[in-house]
Amino acid sequence: MIRARRLSDGQDFPWNGEHENVWVDTQDPTPDELAALRAAFPLNRLALEDALERGHWSRAEAYPEHAFITVRSYVNPAQADEFTERLSIFTFGDAVLTHSPGGTRALNSVWPLTGRDSVNTAQEVTYELLDHTADTFFTAADALEARVDDLEERVFQRVRDNPVPHVFELKHLVSQARRLATDAREATALLGRHANCTPADLVRYRDVQDSFTRAAGRFDTLRDLLTNLLDLHLNLQSQRMNEVMRTLTAVSVIFLPLTFLAGVWGMNFDHMPELRSPHGYALAWGTFLLIGAALSVYFKRRGWW
Repeated sequence: MIRARRLSDGQDFPWNGEHENVWVDTQDPTPDELAALRAAFPLNRLALEDALERGHWSRAEAYPEHAFITVRSYVNPAQADEFTERLSIFTFGDAVLTHSPGGTRALNSVWPLTGRDSVNTAQEVTYELLDHTADTFFTAADALEARVDDLEERVFQRVRDNPVPHVFELKHLVSQARRLATDAREATALLGRHANCTPADLVRYRDVQDSFTRAAGRFDTLRDLLTNLLDLHLNLQSQRMNEVMRTLTAVSVIFLPLTFLAGVWGMNFDHMPELRSPHGYALAWGTFLLIGAALSVYFKRRGWW
């Protein structure tokens, strides 16, 4: 599919090979459409191969014919899942050509803005596309932060639950998001260094680069939070184990003297006064209860159970 829009007034029109003051967007073009694009625009062979390659990561290059950048972002940033999308941008002096397998969120957001005072040149369209792509990373960061906060609350409220699988799942998502943001930042920085554009356009590219940098920083913070959360869970489990062991030790200490006395009185010697005493049984139970109660009160005051 090919659609075209004039940069000056933002009006859509049936594209017939025009390549001046236009924005041409292609989504999964047919061989005939691709041939028409190559006839109208001087597309660098290496850049075109990168744009058509499936699964290519973010990169940028300034070719003699045009500037080129391809960036990968999330399909559903609010869900922060593993599904990504890619947008390739060919920036000429007075035209811009975009390619994507099926459109992107940034592309759909910027397309209606074309023709405004700040979106009526090829460089401005490129900036808006990159800026809206950076916004998707902030949306993904917000979604991941909410999931980390929920997991942190679960760790404190449900001590017996095992959050380790969820922690590693989130760490995987955060690492992927950081890699996407970092690659996009490096690509934007390379485009700003080597693209043939005005000082105002360079400022715009630095602004996008800063946005990607801040997004990557948020993902770094989330990764550190997850690492600390895992350490906290292990420390809580260790503390809980220590409390259990302390309680079991206190119970064992209580029964230790009782076991000793029971063993002494259980010896079948003929000359044991307690065995023939009419109050020996009651005396034994009284001794057991007195020792057990005394040790229980002592451990309770010490906070051992």
